[in-house]
Amino acid sequence: MNREIITFFDTTLRDGEQTPNVSLTDEQKLIIAKALEKLGVDVIEAGFPISSKGEFSAVKSIVDADLRTTTCGLARVVKPDIDACLDAGVGLIHVFASTSDVQLKYSMKKTRQEVYDLSVDAVEYVKDHGTKCLFSAMDATRTEMEFLLHVCRGVESAGADIINIPDTVGIMAPSRMYNFVKEIREFVKVPIDVHCHNDFGLAVANSLSAIEAGANQVQVTINGIGERAGNADLAQTAMSLSSIFGAKLNINTQYLLETSRLVERFTRINIPSTMPIVGENAFSHESGIHSRGVIERADTFEPGIMTPEMVGQRRRLVAGKHAGKHAVRQMLKDAHIDVDEEELTRIMGRVKEIGDKGRRVTDVDLYAIAEAVTNEVLKPAILLEELSVMTGNRVTPTATVKAVVEGKTKIGARVGVGPVDAAINAVHDILGATDVHLRTFRIDSISGGTDALADVVIGVEDSRGNLVTARAARGDIVIASVEAMISAINRLKARDGG
Repeated sequence: MNREIITFFDTTLRDGEQTPNVSLTDEQKLIIAKALEKLGVDVIEAGFPISSKGEFSAVKSIVDADLRTTTCGLARVVKPDIDACLDAGVGLIHVFASTSDVQLKYSMKKTRQEVYDLSVDAVEYVKDHGTKCLFSAMDATRTEMEFLLHVCRGVESAGADIINIPDTVGIMAPSRMYNFVKEIREFVKVPIDVHCHNDFGLAVANSLSAIEAGANQVQVTINGIGERAGNADLAQTAMSLSSIFGAKLNINTQYLLETSRLVERFTRINIPSTMPIVGENAFSHESGIHSRGVIERADTFEPGIMTPEMVGQRRRLVAGKHAGKHAVRQMLKDAHIDVDEEELTRIMGRVKEIGDKGRRVTDVDLYAIAEAVTNEVLKPAILLEELSVMTGNRVTPTATVKAVVEGKTKIGARVGVGPVDAAINAVHDILGATDVHLRTFRIDSISGGTDALADVVIGVEDSRGNLVTARAARGDIVIASVEAMISAINRLKARDGG
C-alpha cells in the first residue's frame, strides 16, 4: 500500500450528474461543493464548462466560492473546451481522449496517431497557460498496453501533472486491475489516478487494487452515482482504505452520512437500506444472536475497525420476527419503558406474531404493544385535530394542519411539490424550530382497487441520530402520512424525555 496520503477526486458534480434523470441546479451544486470541502475531498470536478452556459455558470460559481479544495473542469482535447475551463478559472483542467481501438473507430473516428498528437498538444496548451493538468486515457482498460504506455509517456513529457487510468465500462477484475496499474506505475513517474465504473459491482474493489499497485488518487462519487451502474462510492472506498488498509486520507469520515443524505435529497436517488457505511441498516441489528452480542460488545457482530460514530451513524436495534429478548428489552429501556420478565415474554410473542405475517415491526408498533401489555399509555405531545389539502393541475399543493402541541393549539400551512410533501411541511410548520426531521418514507398498497389502503411507514430522526419509525394505514395517503409522522415524533419526544 502506498505510504503517502491517498487523495480523493470527487466527480459527483460531473459524472454523478450524468446519472440518468439527475439534474442539479447551480445552487444545489454549490451546496454540494461546500459539503465536499467540509468532507475533505482533495479535488472537486465541478463540471464540463463548454457543454452549456448553465454548466459554465455552475463551475464559475464554485470557483468564485474560493474553496480550500481544488476545483477541476473537464475538457476534451480541443482548445475551445480548454479555453472554457480557463475562463471559468479552475485550478485543474481534466483533459481526456479515448485510446481503445473500439472507441477510436466508432466514437472519436480518429487514428491512434491523431489521438496521440491531440492529447500531447492539449496538455501542452494547458501547461502553457500555467494551469495544472490531469490527462485521462478514456477506456484505458480496453486499450492495447503498448499504445497506452506510448500515450502516457507522451503526455507526461508534455507536462501532465497526473495521469488517469479509467475503467470506463467497468470490465476489470481486481487482480487484473492490480497488474494493469502496476505495469503503468513502473513506466511513468507522475502520480496515477483511477476512475472505475461499477457495471459488475467491482468499482470499489478495482479502485482498492489500483491503490495497492501504486496509484496515488481515486476518482469517486457520493453514493456511487454516475453513468449506468455508477462509479466507485466515496464512503466505501474511503473507509476500506483507512480501516482495512490503514491508508492516510484527508477525508473527515464523520461527515460521510451527512454528505450522503444531502446528495440523496438533491438527486432523489434513494440510498438502499443495505448500502454499506451510509445505509439505514449498515449498523442495525435484528437477529437475537447478533443483538445480544453487540449489546455486550459491539465488535462481536460489527467490524470493530469501523464504528458507526466514525461515519456519522448510530447503532440501532430493530424489533422483528428474528429479535431476541435482550434486544427488545434494550429498545424498551432506551424508550424509558420498564417491563418485567413476564411482560417481556408477552411482548415478544406479539412482536413475532406480527413478523410472521410478513409485516415490518416499527418502533412505534413495539412501544404500542408494550403499552398494551403494561397498561401504561403515552400522553402524546402532539394531537392532530384537522388536516386539509388543496391540490390540482393549476394549483400549487397547499396543506393546513391544526394540532394541539404540548397543550397549545397551533395551525400551520405550507406548500409542497405534492399533497404529501405539503402536509409534511405543514407539520414542520406547527413544530417551529426543531431538530426533528423526516429520514425515511415508504408507501405500500395493502389492498387492491382505487380505494386501496395505503400502508405508510415513516422514520423521523433528531440531530443526535435517534431514529424512530412509525406506520399508519388509511385509504387517504396524505392522512396516513401525517398520522405516521406525528406518531413517530411523539415517540421520539417521549424517548428524549420531551
